Amino acid sequence: MNSRFFALIPCAGTGSRSGAPMPKQYRSVAGRELLHYTLAAFDACPELAQTLVVISPDDTHFDAQRFAPMRFAVRRCGGASRQASVRNGLDALCETGATDDDWVLVHDAARPGITPELIRSLIAALAEDAVGGIMALPVADTLKRVDAAGGDRIARTEPRSGLWQAQTPQMFRIGMLREAIARAERDGHDLTDEASAIEWLGHAPRLVQGSLRNFKVTYPEDFALAEAILTHGASR
Repeated sequence: MNSRFFALIPCAGTGSRSGAPMPKQYRSVAGRELLHYTLAAFDACPELAQTLVVISPDDTHFDAQRFAPMRFAVRRCGGASRQASVRNGLDALCETGATDDDWVLVHDAARPGITPELIRSLIAALAEDAVGGIMALPVADTLKRVDAAGGDRIARTEPRSGLWQAQTPQMFRIGMLREAIARAERDGHDLTDEASAIEWLGHAPRLVQGSLRNFKVTYPEDFALAEAILTHGASR
């Protein structure tokens, strides 16, 4: 049986760093909620068997009718961390028929610059890969490290050669990713992306060239940049 492709969008965060009075994925940008752009990109990819949005059990902002008629399912099984939300989302996919051999593309709800073309490029690059991989960009800026005590004094400059900035989607076999997260949890680690969990198993995920437009909205000033990018995309 051919492997299928599923999308999983953890959407249970509070967005505390964004300065918004609500979770950032529901803030309006260029006339639509941030989450709308993310869902629209995945909805435009018929090769995906299903897109699952994982929200917090006590989320009062999500309204599926605002995203109609896009194709997706919702589970109120978000956890206290990204890792927990992804683990619960993977369990939910398996409960509805996904298998260990199927692929899952995990994507941040707050990366509204994702496009169908980027999603398809990731699938094309990794569909025959033994491990899977992630979208990423080579680091362009000079990196400075502060001393261990923190503060604002530079301790040293880190060489950027060979360094990449991780993005999403991150695409792995469902069975391998479930095993990786379970191992990380048993070892007491709460990892911030799926590739880290796969690495924890001893595998080496592949890097696939991403895009600057696929940045993560995190801080208050990021909303203006997202608006510029999304408005420009809508006008083309």
